[in-house]
Amino acid sequence: MGRNDDLGRVIRGCQAGEAGSFENLIDAYANRCYGYFYRLTGDREVSDELLSELFVKLVLKIRQYRGGAFETWLFRVASNVFHDWLREKQRQSKLLEAERHRNRPQAAEDEHPDIYEMDRLQTELEKLDTDTKEVIMLRFYSQMSFREMAALRGEPIGTTLAKVHRGLKKLRELMEQ
Repeated sequence: MGRNDDLGRVIRGCQAGEAGSFENLIDAYANRCYGYFYRLTGDREVSDELLSELFVKLVLKIRQYRGGAFETWLFRVASNVFHDWLREKQRQSKLLEAERHRNRPQAAEDEHPDIYEMDRLQTELEKLDTDTKEVIMLRFYSQMSFREMAALRGEPIGTTLAKVHRGLKKLRELMEQ
């Protein structure tokens, strides 16, 4: 959905309860939202559940959207879905998913170096605190501007810039170890 008038038409259709408009909205944003959840959780099943929860919330909350940057609003809802899941997980005293793929055989690295690096990136992301991981995912997976991120998070843009900068620096250090 490249054009704002097309997006506006789809959103108005969703607000009117048109199923086809919801399908268009899902088609347009499912991959980016799934990627956002996957990078935060590192778990495909959880990401699928969170994506489903997000679109249920959108059906319930789309009438509350009052204009402005839709993607900022969408990722605010996605962020809330993630934080609700995280609070529930903590309430149930479950530990975060164990680091995966630690004992990969060397042959797998040689055959699929890009996959290994992506898995390694995911492992290192898991070592970051939730807030840092989220700002990195908002910036690079949702492709939000720093201004949009600051508005979403309700903090000054300088704070957001600093958090992303510190988070990337920490991630680089972890990847270089």
